[in-house]
Amino acid sequence: ESCFAHIESKHGKLDILVNNAAANPYFGHILDTDLAAYDKTVDVNIRGYFFMSVAAGKLMKKNGGGAIVNTASVNGLQPGMMQGIYSITKAAVINMTKAFAKECAPLGIRCNAILPGLTKTKFAGALFANEKMHKAAMQMIPMHRHAEPEEMAGTVLYLVSDASSYTNGECIVVDGGLTI
Repeated sequence: ESCFAHIESKHGKLDILVNNAAANPYFGHILDTDLAAYDKTVDVNIRGYFFMSVAAGKLMKKNGGGAIVNTASVNGLQPGMMQGIYSITKAAVINMTKAFAKECAPLGIRCNAILPGLTKTKFAGALFANEKMHKAAMQMIPMHRHAEPEEMAGTVLYLVSDASSYTNGECIVVDGGLTI
């Protein structure tokens, strides 16, 4: 709340929110997920996105609209092996995106999501550190390579720009063809 109060007092309005946080403290069989890993993943990936969107939406509403972009994951469409709770939360982000899009569109607020595939980030470090897993992943991606973080920027830029003024509730997959 203090963050958004500061934005309003300093800038008077908010045009864009990009929710781009994630937690995945547990990598293993879904039946072995403990409560702490579950709570952290849900708190960051669902609760954090939800309440940031609520606060941003209230500020955007005051000024006639804005754009919210949520970073979900292809795991929200097809659960990643040994990534159960992470995949479940990213599926929730997809539905959250659509719920905000539907209810906030009359207020001039658009909400969309980007669903990255395997991207070389610090967050995905475990997948890159395991040579066997990385090689298997490369074979599943038609482009036979992972993405660099910069390759997500164009989609996000589109979603926050006037070029996407009639795009609302969409979840754009950027995965090198993995999900086809």
